[in-house]
Amino acid sequence: MADKRDYYEVMGVPKNATDAEIKKAYRKLAKKYHPDLNPGDKAAEASFKEVNEAYEVLSDKDKRARYDQFGHAGVDPNFGGGAGGGSPFTGDIDLGDIFNSFFGGGFGGGGFGGRTVNPNAPRRGSDTETTVNISFEEAAKGCKQTITFQNIDTCDHCGGSGAEKGTTAKTCPNCSGTGQVRINQRTPFGVVQTSRSCDRCGGKGKVIDTPCPTCGGTGRVRKPKTIEINIPAGIDNEQILNVGGQGNAGTNGGPAGDLRVYVNVRPHPIFERRGNDVWCEVPITFTQAALGAEVVVPTIDGRVSYQVREGTQPGDVFKLKGKGIPRISGHGRGDQYVRMTIEVPKNLSQRQKTLLQDFDNVAEDKNYQKRKSFFDKIKDMFGE
Repeated sequence: MADKRDYYEVMGVPKNATDAEIKKAYRKLAKKYHPDLNPGDKAAEASFKEVNEAYEVLSDKDKRARYDQFGHAGVDPNFGGGAGGGSPFTGDIDLGDIFNSFFGGGFGGGGFGGRTVNPNAPRRGSDTETTVNISFEEAAKGCKQTITFQNIDTCDHCGGSGAEKGTTAKTCPNCSGTGQVRINQRTPFGVVQTSRSCDRCGGKGKVIDTPCPTCGGTGRVRKPKTIEINIPAGIDNEQILNVGGQGNAGTNGGPAGDLRVYVNVRPHPIFERRGNDVWCEVPITFTQAALGAEVVVPTIDGRVSYQVREGTQPGDVFKLKGKGIPRISGHGRGDQYVRMTIEVPKNLSQRQKTLLQDFDNVAEDKNYQKRKSFFDKIKDMFGE
């Protein structure tokens, strides 16, 4: 395990990266190497595991601090000390004893040097992810969605043991069931003794002579899983829902990981979301704008009536309080803002043109205040 890449290198971020930068990098890489998008690609599968392992450490404040201080040895009790040399001690040296004496018998939450590591201890399953597409209205009001995703679950054929029915796993003769083997490395300063995972059993402490034909001895299989999830009212595009206990199955009786659901909200033909507010445009006629009128305005709750005031100008905005998106916290709602657009009529008949010309002939400067102000400024500019 000494050839592990640096976790920051795996994630493609600097060592001073923020939590948000690490999360963003993980999301990008997890999508790139996800097994569902790269079926049968062993290299992608290995990269996916590597990225998940790196993110599990770097996204945890305590684990990241230990990793920054001690490297892989700070977070992985199975990580060996590598090549010797440079030790000021002579004779047989057990690095596990040294670290145990400094850190009180435990290191990184699982011991060091193979003394306190239990290869068959329950381990939590890794998290998995999927995507759900919902409408604008479903995001605003909340909904239930049935989703199907690929998940790693306990093998039904062997019950998770990894051994064919009627057989059992045996204690590894190489490591006597500890999952660790000790290695002596001779250096100019003496013999340095380190521990690493047993090659024969892979650190599990047990070997299977007759593997389960369904799972190949792993005790777990990838298969589709279908569940129903509740999407809360007010969720926004690209937000992530965490569904506890619906991720990949744990090992040795450990709990399952979580499912992260990336929510994609489809654009709406009328509404635009800005935070918890909703914006839309309502076209009205020249006459409605000039004289005022009652118009119908769409909202996410249905249609409402609004009295357009006399003399409404293009681009005027009015607010419908409390007609926006519910806050995901459950406290209150945003507002709806409506921008008025005045449509200039086209394809006029001769009579319509005549009537408009008659109106223009009797119109005065007071009817067009912006126009009058504009031409007054021109006169001032040129001294007319």
